[in-house]
Amino acid sequence: MDKGHLYPCPCRFKLDRSAIFNLSTKQKHSGAGRNPVPLSFLYLNYPSRKPKIDQFEKVRNGASDLVIGSSFRDRSRSQHSIAHCSGYIGSVSFLNTVLEVVKKLRSINPKLTYVCDPVLGDEGKLYVPPELVAVYREKVVPVASMLTPNQFEAEQLTGFRIVSEHDGREACNKLHAAGPAKVVITSINIDGHLLLIGSHEKEKGQSPDQFKIVIPRIPAYFTGTGDLMTALLLGWSNKYRDDLAKAAELAVSTLQALLQRTLDDYKTAGYDIQSSSLEIRLIQSQDDIRHPQIKFKAENYH
Repeated sequence: MDKGHLYPCPCRFKLDRSAIFNLSTKQKHSGAGRNPVPLSFLYLNYPSRKPKIDQFEKVRNGASDLVIGSSFRDRSRSQHSIAHCSGYIGSVSFLNTVLEVVKKLRSINPKLTYVCDPVLGDEGKLYVPPELVAVYREKVVPVASMLTPNQFEAEQLTGFRIVSEHDGREACNKLHAAGPAKVVITSINIDGHLLLIGSHEKEKGQSPDQFKIVIPRIPAYFTGTGDLMTALLLGWSNKYRDDLAKAAELAVSTLQALLQRTLDDYKTAGYDIQSSSLEIRLIQSQDDIRHPQIKFKAENYH
C-alpha cells in the first residue's frame, strides 16, 4: 500500500490532537497509519482585518472570512492524500466549508476516504443547532466513506428508533443506502448492555458484513472518547480496508486500554473519579497505541 497523507480536520482541538497523535504513533510503529496533516481553519471576526499570508486561501463565509490552510494547494502532495476525517462542527456554514474541502481533495484523488464522526448529541439531547441534522443527512451522509455515529446520532440521521440489536443493524442498512460503505455505531445501549455495531457493504446493493463488539461499562466520564475512537478507526481501517471487524477490534481494545490506564492513574493520584470528566492519558498510553492487544472480539451476525 502506498503511503499517503491523512487529513484530520481540526473542528475541535480534541479530535485534532487525538487524530494526529494516534495516527502519527501508528504510522511510525505499526504501519496502521500514514502521515497525518492537519488542515488549519482560522476564523476572522472582522472582514476588514485580512491577513497577508500567502499560504492561506480565503473563502467568503457570510460576515466573516474563513481562511483554509491550503496544505493541499500543492497538487503533487494532494495526490497522496488518502483520507480526511471530521468531528464536531457547530455551524451550517462551517460544515459546508468542510464539504468543499472534501470535494476539492477528491477532485485530485477520487479515491480519497472521508471518515465522518457526525457529532450531533447524545442521550436524547442535541449538542448542535437543529438545522445541522438535515445538512448531515442530506449532504454529508451521501459523500462519507465511513460514518461513526453513536446511538442517538444514528437515530437522528435515519429517523429510525434503535431499541434492539436488530434496530441497530437496520439503521446501518439505512445509512448504507444513503451513501457510506462503512458504518460503525460506536455505542448502543440495549437493556443496560453497551455494544458497538459495525457494518461493511463491500459491494453496493449487496448484504453487508455486520458484527457487534460488547463493550464494558466503566463508572467514569472521559473527555474525548468519541474523537479518539474516530481516529483509531481511521488508522486501523486504513490498514485493514476489507476487514472492518478487525479494525474495530483493534480500535475498541486500544480505547479500553487507554481508559483503564487513565482510570488507574487518577485513582493512584487520589482523585475522585466521579467529580468531573477525566482527561485521557494519551502520552502515557503510547505502548497501548503502538502494540494493541485484542481483548474485545467481534461477533459476526449471520
